[in-house]
Amino acid sequence: MYLQKYYDSTIGKVVKPMSSASDKVKIARKVSRPTALEYINHIFTGFIELHGDRNFKDDKAVVGGIAYLNETPVTVIGIQKGHTTEENIERNFGSPHPEGYRKALRLMKQAEKFKRPIITFVNTSGAYCGVGAEERGQGEAIARNLFEMANLKVPIISVIIGEGGSGGALALAVADRVWMLENSVYSILSPEGFASILWRDSSRAKEAAELMKITAENLLEMGVIDKVIKEAAGGAQNDFSFTANLLKTRLENEISELTSKDIQTLLKERYDRFRKFGDFTE
Repeated sequence: MYLQKYYDSTIGKVVKPMSSASDKVKIARKVSRPTALEYINHIFTGFIELHGDRNFKDDKAVVGGIAYLNETPVTVIGIQKGHTTEENIERNFGSPHPEGYRKALRLMKQAEKFKRPIITFVNTSGAYCGVGAEERGQGEAIARNLFEMANLKVPIISVIIGEGGSGGALALAVADRVWMLENSVYSILSPEGFASILWRDSSRAKEAAELMKITAENLLEMGVIDKVIKEAAGGAQNDFSFTANLLKTRLENEISELTSKDIQTLLKERYDRFRKFGDFTE
């Protein structure tokens, strides 16, 4: 099968990915894949986790708080999965309830108040679709985040570290820079869901994954994301320090660049970045 080539800025040459889209879906979903908290604890110092949406409860599928990136105070937010069944049950398998998104927004508004850059880590198959979540306004919570993030007067960087599923991922990814780890995926729905809708056959998920253009290489070429962060062969779980250290360096450089921008310039560039996806011509 033909696999798209792409320019890898980390090594300065055009490369061809070694894995198919379906292979990358499997890697992105691995239970051993590093979690948001692992990246937060490795990259940042002095992390203080903050809890609750000040309305309903604390959603453990979303973690966030204050930390330092070197000497720069930042707000960090992540969608958290677990490595064991018990951890995943506690974290609702990384599928946030509306209060999780409202907690994230509370922390982002706090960051804006104190002029702290925001860094988010996304890893979710999608927002939780249970009855209770819908009753408490899941759709409104996601839409509110999209609306508010578009106008936050601080720099925002979002990193897809595993699965980036649907609006549940986008609710933390309206950012000035959107990056993906090399073996992560980002899509409107799962390949299984796509195959079920298009062909009424979820067993064709592997075929769907190739058609959906959900890999980091595909999305970089289309301009949906801005950077691909390399991983060790087979996934970041095989050499976590390699990917985490590389990501830290990229974040340090990018935060320095973004914080030097005038706020109105930053907001205009963010608006233009997302507005271009709605510009279609005959």
